[in-house]
Amino acid sequence: MLQAQEVGKSFDGFKAVNGADLQVERREIVAIIGPNGAGKTTLFNLITGQLKPDYGKITFKGEEITGLPPFEICRKGISRSFQVENFFPRLSVFENVEVSVLAQKRRSYSLLPAVRKQLIEESQEMLRSIGLIKKSRITSGLLSHGDRKLLEIAIALASKPELLILDEPTAGMSPEETEVTIQLIKHLSVKMGLTILFCEHNMDLVFSIAHRIMVMRQGRSIIQGNLDEVRNNHEVQEAYLGESQK
Repeated sequence: MLQAQEVGKSFDGFKAVNGADLQVERREIVAIIGPNGAGKTTLFNLITGQLKPDYGKITFKGEEITGLPPFEICRKGISRSFQVENFFPRLSVFENVEVSVLAQKRRSYSLLPAVRKQLIEESQEMLRSIGLIKKSRITSGLLSHGDRKLLEIAIALASKPELLILDEPTAGMSPEETEVTIQLIKHLSVKMGLTILFCEHNMDLVFSIAHRIMVMRQGRSIIQGNLDEVRNNHEVQEAYLGESQK
């Protein structure tokens, strides 16, 4: 479904992504791991059009998308959540999702009653699917950290993507919130058939849900493989997982 080949991006001579390779098959859950500064978020920005690569090629469902603007990539079926909160804090939870559904349909609020009803139903279903329906009228800025992360996933889902990219979806969460998010990601993959690409520092989470893992170091991809291949890779053990993973 998604392939990045020898992709690179530099900032003032610093190679943030240095010839990275990535492959994601349909309906897979693929994790990218690596220390801070390894290039994970920059790679996501290159895939989703927030940045243009200096070199390399990115294809989605066999079509090259290298350097396309974000709105075009989104309309082709790729959506993402961000590390930094990316919603309207003064709007309600429902209104944030409703705005995203409107954007996906390229409509304004001036809708016929029948269309308006459909919009409300779609927004409610989106919130129901991620467990926020009971908090739909709460002002978004008043949500807990975990619920804010869930709202961002709902906003990403509003564009009806085939590939969902999550940038550290459990960062700062409590163990209970993390477990809710793990179950949600599994649900999105198994029940909704989404392909999911995410980066994460929580190794327990990564190894509990990922089908394959790509490891980045200093902007390059050092391995992509199944869980055992990554666990048994000497460079990965030394750099990221520690001796206990041998």
